[in-house]
Amino acid sequence: RLMVLKISSKFELRRFCRTTGAVALLKLSPPNADDLGYADSISVQEIGGATVTIVKNEEGGNSVSTVVLRASTDSILDDLERAVDDGVNTFKAMCRDNRIVPGAAATEIELAKRVKEFSFKETGLDQYAIAKFAESFEMVPKTLAENAGLNAMEIISSLYAEHSYGNTKVGIDLEGGVCKDVSVMRIWDLFITKFFALKYAADAACTVLRVDQIIMAKPAGGPKRDKPAAMDED
Repeated sequence: RLMVLKISSKFELRRFCRTTGAVALLKLSPPNADDLGYADSISVQEIGGATVTIVKNEEGGNSVSTVVLRASTDSILDDLERAVDDGVNTFKAMCRDNRIVPGAAATEIELAKRVKEFSFKETGLDQYAIAKFAESFEMVPKTLAENAGLNAMEIISSLYAEHSYGNTKVGIDLEGGVCKDVSVMRIWDLFITKFFALKYAADAACTVLRVDQIIMAKPAGGPKRDKPAAMDED
């Protein structure tokens, strides 16, 4: 028997080859033994009104899996897809660098506190710039508190009070509406994610501040020419 599948996407073709262990041939020629793949079973099923081909290869050491998401609305489905994508990317990042930092805005408040303390040691106009940079870290706890329907100013003040006592792991408990130790709630963020987020945000701000000219888009073409004068009847 011979089974034929029509795969129009090159990405789906790569996934199929990774699943079965086969090699995609560029030319129509007899395959070698090393080019052939293996699959436990291939079946056609209907999921959510769409006909899909399911390839199973559990015993062949396959590292590819497909997650099927279903929801009542498109917005909920987008949220589920984003959550799965964030989880997979977090796991990939942890395989490269497994260092973690306290989440729930605990890290941002601690950074703001330490940068403010550093600004007090500086003199001149640099002190104001450093202090404003420290205030920018408050945007994360402010956004979290506002999205949860909490008073942002009270939450930020409580966080500063807790961190001033040395409780560096205190963050925002969105369900309770109070500040708690995030290590007890098991809320952590990846260090590498925080590092690059702060790095690129600072680079973007510096780039905007360096621009001293405004580039205006003008229509293409040269100067307008005068219309030719009307010709005489002669």
